[in-house]
Amino acid sequence: MKIIWLGHGSFRIESGEAVLLIDPWLSGNPALPEDQHDAAVAGATHILLTHTHFDHVIDVLPLAKRLRIPVVGQYDLMGFWGETEGIETIGFNKGGTVTLNGVRVSMVPASHSSTFSTPEGLRTGGSEVGYMISAEKHTVYHSGDTAIMADMDWMGEYYKPDIGILSAGGHFTMDMKGAAWASKRFFNFKTVIPGHYKTFPILEQSAKALIDGLPDVDVIEPEVMQPIEV
Repeated sequence: MKIIWLGHGSFRIESGEAVLLIDPWLSGNPALPEDQHDAAVAGATHILLTHTHFDHVIDVLPLAKRLRIPVVGQYDLMGFWGETEGIETIGFNKGGTVTLNGVRVSMVPASHSSTFSTPEGLRTGGSEVGYMISAEKHTVYHSGDTAIMADMDWMGEYYKPDIGILSAGGHFTMDMKGAAWASKRFFNFKTVIPGHYKTFPILEQSAKALIDGLPDVDVIEPEVMQPIEV
């Protein structure tokens, strides 16, 4: 399995016949050079969406139409897009599991918000979620944008993820210190990869607090477009 950071909260996970883009943000992403956009999405088989804030959703529909691949996400939003956008969608809900080219993806709760701008003001787009992604004897928890939440208790015990991709930049999500605390309290990760940081000055610029807080865990600070093999 390869995990590739596309900058900010965007990741690419490759496993067998599956190439999953999670919240792919290309347009205006200051962490992802424009000359890397095509490589970032090459061969993608599915797009997973955690919520509809601009820095997660802005490129989802254009990519789905250009690459002719399905968008996978929360049932209500997927149903709406399937009817109005002419794309293939796979809609399910928290607690449910789908199999994507041999990779099992379970939807789990997150604690955030999920809105998008319209001429009439903000509107809600489904609800915010995270994913447990299981393949090659690994289970990866992609937290999506979230605060620390009590649901992490049962999620850690039930799914037993060994890899955590955690949105940990603070301000909009838990910060590095909080992500370290949650990892120790609720999970038994072998590997942790931070995301949703460095992009803007308002976010944390370093994962030092996460590294210091998890001395017995392999905390990997990702480099954009550099595969992490697990």
